[in-house]
Amino acid sequence: MVSEVLPKKIEIPRLLPAAMLPAYTYIPATNTPHPIRHPEGHSHGRKGRTPAALDADAWHENRNFLLAIDLFNCGYYWEAHEEWERLWRASNPESIVGRFLKGLVKLSAAGVKVREKSIHGVRRHAASAGEVFADVAAESGLDVYAGLRLTHLQFAADRAAQLPYQDKLKAGDPVKVFPFVIEPEQMPLG
Repeated sequence: MVSEVLPKKIEIPRLLPAAMLPAYTYIPATNTPHPIRHPEGHSHGRKGRTPAALDADAWHENRNFLLAIDLFNCGYYWEAHEEWERLWRASNPESIVGRFLKGLVKLSAAGVKVREKSIHGVRRHAASAGEVFADVAAESGLDVYAGLRLTHLQFAADRAAQLPYQDKLKAGDPVKVFPFVIEPEQMPLG
């Protein structure tokens, strides 16, 4: 589900509340240190294990997928992009799940482009994400895929491509730039 967020002070639901969020969000072409390459980067020196491929039916068991949703919803667009891209590589990029993850990668890239003040990049990535979600829905015959409603993702991507964005955002501060959050339809019990 993609839910509208009204006031800025609403608590964002976390799927992995115990997972630590980075100290800052990386924004290319700013003074924020590259998370991996720079010695002061928030993930410098960490060896990330290759994630397990995403199983669309067992999405709720994939910590990398859940973490990427949390990162996205909290305004860590570059970090969400990286996490979803790692999953995409592990999940056969040419499969339906791979294409679904590609849509999430593109939606995150649109968030990065907002922070870079590249409205053309925002529109290009968001529009492409919407097309990918439409293709996944058509090919899979499903409306809910990996816990997320594809029509809501399409709407969110289309909306992201059309919105005006704040110009004065402090580099490194994770700031939600989209008026929606990505929420699974329902977390399985157990």
